[in-house]
Amino acid sequence: MHATKNHNRLRLVLLLGAFSALGPLTIDMYLPSFPQIAAEFGTQASLVQLSLTACLIGLGLGQIIMGPLSDVHGRRVPIIISLILYLIASFACAISPNIIYFIAARFVQGFAASAGIVISRAIIRDVYNGPELTKFFSLLMLVNNLFPLIAPVAGSGVISFTTWVGVFIVLGIIGLTLVIFATFNLKETLPVQNRVSGNFGELLSGIQTLLKDRQFIGYALAQGIMIGGVFAYVSGTPFIYQNIYGASPQWFAILFGSNGISLIIGSQVVGRFSHVVSERRFLVFGLLLSSVSSLAALTVIVLHGPLLGLVIPLFFFVASIGMTSTASFALAMESQSQRAGSASALLGLLPFLLGACTSPLVGIAGEYTAVPMGIIILSTSLLALLAYFGLAQKTQTKLARLQ
Repeated sequence: MHATKNHNRLRLVLLLGAFSALGPLTIDMYLPSFPQIAAEFGTQASLVQLSLTACLIGLGLGQIIMGPLSDVHGRRVPIIISLILYLIASFACAISPNIIYFIAARFVQGFAASAGIVISRAIIRDVYNGPELTKFFSLLMLVNNLFPLIAPVAGSGVISFTTWVGVFIVLGIIGLTLVIFATFNLKETLPVQNRVSGNFGELLSGIQTLLKDRQFIGYALAQGIMIGGVFAYVSGTPFIYQNIYGASPQWFAILFGSNGISLIIGSQVVGRFSHVVSERRFLVFGLLLSSVSSLAALTVIVLHGPLLGLVIPLFFFVASIGMTSTASFALAMESQSQRAGSASALLGLLPFLLGACTSPLVGIAGEYTAVPMGIIILSTSLLALLAYFGLAQKTQTKLARLQ
């Protein structure tokens, strides 16, 4: 019986991990192709980075739509429909005749990929709560965080045999595979009696209720602002590593992927020791670690330090994201059983909207300076600290006094 339960748990982790992995795959797999795409379309680096911005906006807006819809219609049907749309959008990217068409197709691709992220998280809340929620989410993060390791390496491998177009053909094939898996393996986890009304006004009312929850918003902002800084790192490092430090696409993929290991370490530490150390303590430690490591990275950048001097603090910066994402998600979702889809959508919306803002700012001073990236990751780290202590921690203290 215990073995069967563990088998079902592992199966669910892998299935949900595959769905949510569409996000990092869609973001990271084409990163080594940035210089090639810029040359292909005869455009500037900032416009290629704008395609990442469009994808992030799609990922953010898609979650705010697909999350509440899954509260109304269940989890299974919306995710299957979105996967079909992802398949179509991926091939649309591959046949893009110009950069404008490509940016538009990337928006649709991001929008479609959003369902895999937001609905997989809502499914976790349907099935688990308490420490089990934290542990399961950390397992999902383990599967999900492997893809930032794999995606750039796979992308550089693809473009070593073909062009950037091949990356999006591969993504389309992945989308087709997931459509098949979802159709035959995904069971509905939200019973009809637990669904909310399809009335649009009630959906908006539920979102407004979440927005008025200062503790929830504190956790959501802390996570969102931190990940907004990560997207500055994601958008900036392809040009910083390759154009400033002269790394090849393959070497860039290795350096970028190595930081994925730190992401895994950060999330797994939280899941492994959540029964000993509270999620709040992990969250505070992660926020402090991000502030220190991002300050160190900016110092190396300003002093024109060596590549290794930049890679090391960025390793710890990304590790802090693993901690803060896992801890803040568990803390924010714990009290949101009735509207798990909407809560998951808001938690997913903020990172991608903030990432959409930070990504193009990285290239604002040109392709041969890393200073904007350093300033952004330090600023987001400090703002995330402020959001936690100013909203979540302050509200928690008030509630404790009232009790």
